[in-house]
Amino acid sequence: MMLKKCYLCIRKMKKTVLIFAALALCACSQAQVKQYRPKVVKEYPHDVMAYTQGLFFHGGTLYETTGQYGTSTIRTVDLASGNPIVEKKLNRKYFGEGSAILGKDLFVLTWTNKVAFRYDAETLSYKQTISYPREGWGLTTDGKQLIASDGSSNLYFLDSDLKLLKKLPVTMNGRPLRNLNELEWIDGKVWANVYMTDMIVMINPKTGAVEGALDCTGILPNDLYTSATDVLNGIAVDAAGKIYITGKNWPKLYQIELINK
Repeated sequence: MMLKKCYLCIRKMKKTVLIFAALALCACSQAQVKQYRPKVVKEYPHDVMAYTQGLFFHGGTLYETTGQYGTSTIRTVDLASGNPIVEKKLNRKYFGEGSAILGKDLFVLTWTNKVAFRYDAETLSYKQTISYPREGWGLTTDGKQLIASDGSSNLYFLDSDLKLLKKLPVTMNGRPLRNLNELEWIDGKVWANVYMTDMIVMINPKTGAVEGALDCTGILPNDLYTSATDVLNGIAVDAAGKIYITGKNWPKLYQIELINK
């Protein structure tokens, strides 16, 4: 959703991010939020040109949407190689964001263009442009409705025409948790990457309360950082329940398991 940060800026912000994460995890402890760290089970190649915005599995296929003006794409991805199988480019004026499949349709948000797109989920062929009243960040589905974020502390539950059904404030330790970004529905919870941190939170979709926090600090080794490497972003779960995470312009995608901290 925000333009790509330079490598030096990110490294300078690392200390601030770690302080934020520590404070957030302290708050989690007070609220008895379960704290986890990831154990890498397997690693896969990831396209370093992919500024990952949306990531999910559907019918055994890995889907990814990428951002940046002029290079935003919708693609299906070969997990073993990280290469696109089918790829569609968005018009240069659009900044692609989160994505999800509901029914036979693939929905893709845009950042500030105030539109979203509907595609055929199987062929990725364009079907419709839909007016969208807020910034587009993350998108997922519980199989019945779409769930979106806009960088605020709210989640938005939407029907298949992207009409608002419910707005859900999200809190951690009773306080609003902002910068909710890429989303995934896992085991009845909404998992959300907190933008510009290494933290993923698990949100109760009925109450909005954060019930778990996954601290992914250091999962991408320092020696794999380049001038193009950006932040953690991308959560997916396959039909077998295996969880995968990656980041914007990361060279790796990781299958992980959760370990109690």
